[in-house]
Amino acid sequence: MVTGSAKVKNRNGIHLRLAGELVKAATRFRSHITVAKDSQEVDAKSILGVAGLGAECGAELVFRVTCDDEGEALAFLVDLVDNEFARESN
Repeated sequence: MVTGSAKVKNRNGIHLRLAGELVKAATRFRSHITVAKDSQEVDAKSILGVAGLGAECGAELVFRVTCDDEGEALAFLVDLVDNEFARESN
């Protein structure tokens, strides 16, 4: 299992469309992936779970990834939140 975190930089937070993009990215991997904000942890492959986190700008998301492609999955998801989502708000 590997863990990593990313700070939400998009000024609108993780709204429904971005939650969908995160879920789509997570489903590319075989790994079991969870994402947590504060004490709430959800399946990163669940649109309702990710959207339900209510991750606003500045929130820290913690990813926990378990399986044979865990390193690749973690790096991809952290980069997505840290960089790609931030670019959308510019």
